[in-house]
Amino acid sequence: MKELIFFLQHLPYYVNPVALRLGYIQIRWYGIMYALSFFITYKIIVYRLKKEKINISKKIIDDYFFWMIIAIILGARIGYVLFYNLNYYLKNPLEIFLPFEFKERIRFIGISGLSYHGGLIGLIFGTLVFCYRKKINFWELSDLVALSVPLGYTFGRMGNFLNLELYGRQTDFILGMYFPTDPLNKLRHPSQLYEAFLEGIVLYLILSYLHRKIKIKGLIFSFYLFGYGFFRFVVEFFREPDAQLGFVLSGLTMGQVLCFFMMIAGVLVLLYNIRRKESYV
Repeated sequence: MKELIFFLQHLPYYVNPVALRLGYIQIRWYGIMYALSFFITYKIIVYRLKKEKINISKKIIDDYFFWMIIAIILGARIGYVLFYNLNYYLKNPLEIFLPFEFKERIRFIGISGLSYHGGLIGLIFGTLVFCYRKKINFWELSDLVALSVPLGYTFGRMGNFLNLELYGRQTDFILGMYFPTDPLNKLRHPSQLYEAFLEGIVLYLILSYLHRKIKIKGLIFSFYLFGYGFFRFVVEFFREPDAQLGFVLSGLTMGQVLCFFMMIAGVLVLLYNIRRKESYV
């Protein structure tokens, strides 16, 4: 048993974030897992289109998915800049979208820093524009996407774990882990895995159950907003706050503040759609 516990606690030391090297080019598990998250989400959406005969064609989904990826990436990057590191990027605006550092010399550093909440805002805005242009019901498409996203998101958080980033706070928990990227080398919560489980698998199961019971358009989307916000708010108590921000409000992290407003948005969307009572046929 001691050997098993030791292995689990040191599991990150057996992880190589780089999946493949091609000369100077590195293909990291982080990118592979995020690409897989989009693929899984797409396959679930297409599966539900066939199974439930939703009034949206696969061609529309194919067009939307490209739109969706661009909206998420742009929103996630801009959200990170605004929510998590605004002071730095006000001084270094070229680094917002360019993978170079412009200081004493130009140095390639890549683009790091994406915000889930920024990506969500980008996705909602992009979906609104797409639905307006294609004359599609926004709530119907939003329900479809919200029901499909959590399992894909599971792979995204696994990508964070394989990239040895976003680890949790220090703990005495027996199944805590040591991360080689932690300069303090302390036992920490594997909060990426908590998120993958709660915000991914558990949320997917809850939404799938509610989907079988609920026939009013927009309600699955509202439950997604509240459910993700709630689970993320809880997990943030175990996740190490961003070094450049720390705690931002009465011991709460920026993620928790954003999740609080996300839960409020979920309740407002729920009440709005209950009043509308636009049902699926």
